[in-house]
Formats: sequence, structure tokens, C-alpha cells
Amino acid sequence: MRAKVTEDGQGRRTVAEPCPIEHGMRILGGKWTGSILWHLRDGPVRLNDLARMIGGASKKMIADRLRHLQAHGLVTRKIEDIAPVSVRYSLMPQGARALVALEGVRMWSEEGDS
Repeated sequence: MRAKVTEDGQGRRTVAEPCPIEHGMRILGGKWTGSILWHLRDGPVRLNDLARMIGGASKKMIADRLRHLQAHGLVTRKIEDIAPVSVRYSLMPQGARALVALEGVRMWSEEGDS
């Protein structure tokens, strides 16, 4: 997907739709989003466990980010019918593919630390 750039008579450019990078960043760029996906890479995780894994993020923020990821088809939510009721979040195939980009960010970040 390439951005559709138009130019008016005065040479000003505008974009009708976001470029692929902008589109991806709208999905993955939210605060804590990458961390949530990263912690789901090894299998389903409960909200409370995610809150403990991600220091500094409130449960409300994590829940908001999880809803965002669900809406974009990256994460699925499963209610387990046990007592007490348990809700687990896991990656969908599209979310697993996003881990490739996050792995690149991880490697880039570690290179910058040296």
C-alpha cells in the first residue's frame, strides 16, 4: 500500500490516505502496545499478570490497549468458564506477525545501549 499523494496547482502536496508506516504506527504506536504484544508472544496471559509484567502501566491503560489491539485483529480475548472467571488474552496471527517489527525494535534498542 503506497500513500496517494496529490499536488495542487501551487505545488502543495497532500495525502488522501496514510502511508503504510503511518498506518502501522497508528496501530502499534500507542503507549504500552508493543510491550503488551511482546508479553503475549509466549502464550495466553491474564490481565492481572500483564499488569504485573508491565511496570508503570495501570490496569485501565492495559485494558484500553488490549481493546484497541482486539479491534485491529491482533489480540483475542477468551473467557474461561472456571470459578473464578478468568479472561486470557493471546496473539492472533496478525499480532504474531507484528512481533517481527518489535524484534527489530528490540535489536535496534539494544545496539543503542552499548
